[in-house]
Amino acid sequence: MPSYTAPTKDIQFLLHDVLKVSEQSVPGYDEMDRDFTSAVVEEAGKIASDVLAPLNAVGDTEGCTFENGVVRTPKGFKDAFEQMKEGGWTALDCDPEYGGQGLPYLMMTAVNEPFVSANMAFNMYQGLTHGAYSAIHAHASDELKAKFLPKMVTCEWTGTMNLTEPHCGTDLGLMRTKAEPQADGSFKITGQKIFISAGDHDMSENVIHLVLAKIVGGPEGIKGVSLFIVPKIMVDDNGDLGERNAVSVGKIEEKMGIHGNATCVMNYDGAVGYLVGEEHKGMRAMFTMMNEARLGVGLQGYAQAEAAYQNALIYAKDRLQGRDVTGAKNPDGPADPLIVHPDIRRNLMEQKSFVEGARALTYWGANLIDKHSREHDEAAHGLVSLLTPVIKGFLTDKGFDMAVQAQQVYGGHGYIEEWGMSQFARDARIAMIYEGANGIQALDLVGRKLAQDGGKHVMAFFEMVKAECKAHEDERMKPFTDALKNASKQLQAAGMYFMQNGMKNPNNALSGSYDFMHMMGHVCLGLMWTRMAAAAYSELDAGNTDTDFLNAKIKTGEFYMARSLPACSMHLARIETGADTVMGLTADQF
Repeated sequence: MPSYTAPTKDIQFLLHDVLKVSEQSVPGYDEMDRDFTSAVVEEAGKIASDVLAPLNAVGDTEGCTFENGVVRTPKGFKDAFEQMKEGGWTALDCDPEYGGQGLPYLMMTAVNEPFVSANMAFNMYQGLTHGAYSAIHAHASDELKAKFLPKMVTCEWTGTMNLTEPHCGTDLGLMRTKAEPQADGSFKITGQKIFISAGDHDMSENVIHLVLAKIVGGPEGIKGVSLFIVPKIMVDDNGDLGERNAVSVGKIEEKMGIHGNATCVMNYDGAVGYLVGEEHKGMRAMFTMMNEARLGVGLQGYAQAEAAYQNALIYAKDRLQGRDVTGAKNPDGPADPLIVHPDIRRNLMEQKSFVEGARALTYWGANLIDKHSREHDEAAHGLVSLLTPVIKGFLTDKGFDMAVQAQQVYGGHGYIEEWGMSQFARDARIAMIYEGANGIQALDLVGRKLAQDGGKHVMAFFEMVKAECKAHEDERMKPFTDALKNASKQLQAAGMYFMQNGMKNPNNALSGSYDFMHMMGHVCLGLMWTRMAAAAYSELDAGNTDTDFLNAKIKTGEFYMARSLPACSMHLARIETGADTVMGLTADQF
């Protein structure tokens, strides 16, 4: 069975040596000193290793069951969920007014990572609830917030997001679920939703569904979509549970992975719903939930890669196979361990350098969200909006790739279920699809985010990269700054190509959007590695005695800059070919 250990030292390095959280002006960050964050992350790591990780394979093999209208989670999930609730882990960054602890979102992100690495399917139950909480907190009336949020904060009641229908996914303007106004101000919701993660289960007293629907008589298309709270069980004015609402599970989907999470078809047959926010403004409210969710899905991408990497590393050190071409490293044994071989080292270094860079990018994104929500920093909001499709799309694409590479280290054993490596790849695969498939993320980046607010956010990003390079004149930093400058220039050249060629033929831009997303992802990780290397050198110069850790950080970054960042050249070359080869065939010629 695979094991997992939370990378607490790496997390602390990011929080305190790279982001320097306790020195920032963001309200609440002054309380995040090393001792505090260490205690919280260490405890989260223990729960991840001791409670959640042992249930990961259980969830994969048992899955969820659906009998007589009741959804049951795998053995052990319910007890583990009780431990999460009792420990207050579901409420870390929630509003104290509703029972939360009020910690920054960055702290929640740092704690969430070990939980996702240890058991992604399990953590989705509280993850979806947190997203639903955020949407209700931001857009619902005070009455609805008081009625539903306190028990969602504690996960006594869990939450969901209901968007997709059998005939429409991304194009939500095609939805058919309808909402009929009632005399008491509520609505009757009728329709079917599919792919509803954590749609129903036996771990909470109630499930609070957030449902997109069209109010009868409203505008056509996406402009007519509204958002509703639809509880599984009705809640009276005192907060007590009453009768079952007219919402039911049609079936549980059989999936490639995340078997421990109940992905449901939900049927609404005149169910009572309550409007969240304004009529016909449902997408505005839902995007509050989706943007947070997309950062969380990016985290899922690298968190699964982290868990897979840890196990591949253990296997590479233990498994004896062949001899080192430069001389035996295990002369008393029949063979040397796998890790002596250059191609195994390449494989492991690609995994390690990606995961550590991805973690830094995600934590920076969470830091920007805190700056906006706690300091009303609009520049931070613009920057994280630009980065969100990159964090979601690039990190999940590469996270899946790295999970597969970790599986490859095992050779044939990686393909055998009892070794557990296939689960990481299968679970990671969904992250590329849900919360907006990665092709949509690329279109969002190129079609909307680059031009947002006159392009000032992407220009600010380029200036930030330029300033980072200028800030490190130290000769030791040249492997980082020279590579980052070159990659940034290539990214700017790709953007210029879109400007010059996209107006006359939009397909010239859209056919290169996926390459641009990956290109920007590489530049973002190059920026993160430059920051991490500078922080590591600073710590070494200051006399930090953990030299092995700091030197490993620098060498890992040098690998990324030398071996991964040059992918930008390939992506630029592909972008500059335009749309002709992409669109060259007619539909009938495929």
